[in-house]
Order: sequence, then C-alpha cells, then structure tokens
Amino acid sequence: MTALALGFLGLVTAPGVGLAQEAQQHMSVSLEEAIARALKTSPQVAQAAGSVATTDAAKRSAFGAYLPNLTANANSSLASSQRLDPGTGVVFTAPSDTYSAGVSASWNVFTGGLRGANNRQAQARSNAAQAGLTAQRASAVLDVERAYYEVLRAGGLEDVANSRIERAKQNAEAAERRMTVGSATRSDVLRARYDLTSAMEALLSAQTQHMAAALSLGRLIGEDVPVDAQPLENQDEAPFALTEQALADEITARAPSVLAAEADLRAAEASVGAAKSTYLPTVRLSGGYDWFNDEPAFNGGRTSWSVRLGLSYPIFDGFVREERVVNARTQASVAQATLADTRRAVRSSVGTSLSQLKLASNRITLATESVEVAKEDLKVQQERYKLGATTILELLTSQENLVQAEINLVAFRFEYRISRAALVALAGRPL
Repeated sequence: MTALALGFLGLVTAPGVGLAQEAQQHMSVSLEEAIARALKTSPQVAQAAGSVATTDAAKRSAFGAYLPNLTANANSSLASSQRLDPGTGVVFTAPSDTYSAGVSASWNVFTGGLRGANNRQAQARSNAAQAGLTAQRASAVLDVERAYYEVLRAGGLEDVANSRIERAKQNAEAAERRMTVGSATRSDVLRARYDLTSAMEALLSAQTQHMAAALSLGRLIGEDVPVDAQPLENQDEAPFALTEQALADEITARAPSVLAAEADLRAAEASVGAAKSTYLPTVRLSGGYDWFNDEPAFNGGRTSWSVRLGLSYPIFDGFVREERVVNARTQASVAQATLADTRRAVRSSVGTSLSQLKLASNRITLATESVEVAKEDLKVQQERYKLGATTILELLTSQENLVQAEINLVAFRFEYRISRAALVALAGRPL
C-alpha cells in the first residue's frame, strides 16, 4: 500500500482507536438495569407518581366527609375587678378572671348525595392518575429502549464499517499488485483508495453516532457521562401468545390511555351528581359541651351543653345550580366522546404497530438472505479480479452491495425491536 493510503489509514484509525479506548472507559448497563434506573430518574414518572399521591389524599378527604368534625377549645381572660357600664356610667365590681373550655362536634346527616358524588369522583380521579402513572412508566421504558437500541445499532454499524475497511484494504493491495505486474491501470488503484477512504469515513460517522447515542442513554438513566449498552442475550424476540385480533381487543380494552379516559368519564358523571345535590336540603347535627370557672382550677365551675339539628335549603341562588348542572353534563358528554375516540385511536395504533412489526420481520428475512447472497457474490468477484477476469468497478460494486445489505440488516433488526417496544408501551404491560 502506498504512503498516501497509509496516511489516510493512520488519520482515521488514530481517532478510531481513541474512541474505542474511550468507549471502554465508559460504564455499560444491561437493558433491565437501564429501564430500572430510567424509571427512578424520569421527571414525567415522578410527576405522575405525585399525581397519584395527590388524588389518594383527595380520596381520603372525600371519605372523611362521612365522619363528624370534632373541635376542642380553651380560653382564659384577665381583667380589672372594677368595671364601667357604658350604658349607665356606673362602676361595678365583677370577677376579674375567667377560664373556659369546651368540645364541640358536628355531622352532616344528609347532603343530598353530595358526599357520595364527591367520593365517586375522587375514586375515579385516583384511578385516572394511576392509569396515567402506568402510561408514563411505559413511555419512559420505550424512550430508554429506543436509546439502548440506538447504541447497539451504532455499534453494529461500526462493525460493518470495520469489515468494509478490511475488505477495502485487501482490494487496494490487490489493485497495486496487479498494477505492478501490468494487469491493472492507475485508475484501478485510485478507485480502490477512494473506496478505502469512504470506508474510513463511514467508520468515523458510526463512531460519532455511537457517542451521541451513549450520551443520550446516559441522560435517560441519570448519568452525566456516555453509557454503553451491553449486547442482548436473545437476538430474536419470542412471538406473541395472542392472535392479532385478540391482541388488538386486549390492548384496546386495557390500555392505560383507555383506562384513564374511562376514569375521566366516571369522574365527569359523578360531577353531575354533585351538581344536582344542591337541589336537595342539607341536614346538619351539632352539639357541644362547655365549662366555665372564675378560678384556674378544675374543681368547681359551671358547665353547659347543647344539641342542634338544623336544615338548610337554598330556594333561589340566581340560577347558579342550573349553571353547574349544565357545565357538569357538558363535561360528561365531552368525556364520553373522548373515551370513544381514545379507543379508536388505540385500536388504530395497534394495527399500525402490528403492520410495522410484520414489515420489519419480513425485511429481516430478506436482508439476511441479501447478506448471504452479497457475500457469495463478493467472493466470486474477488477471485475473478485476482485472475484478471473482471474490473475493479465490478468488484467495488459487489462490495458496496454487501455493505448496504449489512447496514440494512442491522437497521431492520432494531426497527423490529423498537416497533415491538412501541406496541408494549401502548399496552402498558409486557405482552
């Protein structure tokens, strides 16, 4: 190989070696570890978990409305013994100190169904928040799987580029040997060198993609440095246990987005009941026990108690009740339409994902066959070129066909995995 070709090779392999050594210094994680760490660091998952905690607190508060309220109080006051009656202007003597304590309780006997409606609404919102958390977790898993597969894809492209470089070096050496004996032209050597530099450029591009993908994976799992992906143990995914129709029905019925829309509808329907409750009266029972004394002592003093049962009913409130009912019914109607649209959207997405899975699977089969055919063709062209029975152009074309077939095979394999991961994310659970 000439000095010029050696210079190109040194220029590219030096950064390549540096990147390879740098990649070895990076931490690497398995897919399971990456998913576990991503779920802990994802802001969206943390926000969804906070929504679950908030709605759970609201659910407890709604249940607490069925329980009585209990209040305790204690007071003391100090004043001069001589008092002035503002009405008469007469000065009189009165106890200077007073001490009191008491306890009171109240309970809503009847609220027109408001407590039940609020309880159903709080439960529905809690279910919606739980479904939202499941959806966010599935989305975070999908993001980290995409990043993980992108790292592996870039690594696969590096392997393809390295193989291409080795073949290009062999072609360049063969072209120079043939030119030395006079069976090849200067153009053959130049074309072989150009192919070698193109292979080196492809390696640099793959290494750059690998670094960018490793940085993206590191961010998702909470690291400030690039993170490499460990090779997958199983290259082929197991088939789904359900048929396509059964899978579509199952995901459409149990997808997190559908469950959240169903919970939103129940919450909206409960808000209608809460709005209608204002047309009924409210019955409230309350009572208290109080103690008074002129001395700071527990013995002696006076006590009193009271029990009250009251009823209130707003006869007219300026059509506020009617407005609340109309707004609640409108929200329920919108929630019903949203639920129907969500189900259609999920079923459509499932069909699209299954079609993409079929396409990726067929592409993998065809690409695998193409790689084998291209390898055989390249072997034939290499032998023919050594014997002088073909040109360098035909050899390079055969090699380019093999490179493209290998690149396609790498891409299609990870397209299949990403499409499958997207379908699992849509379902919100393993399939």
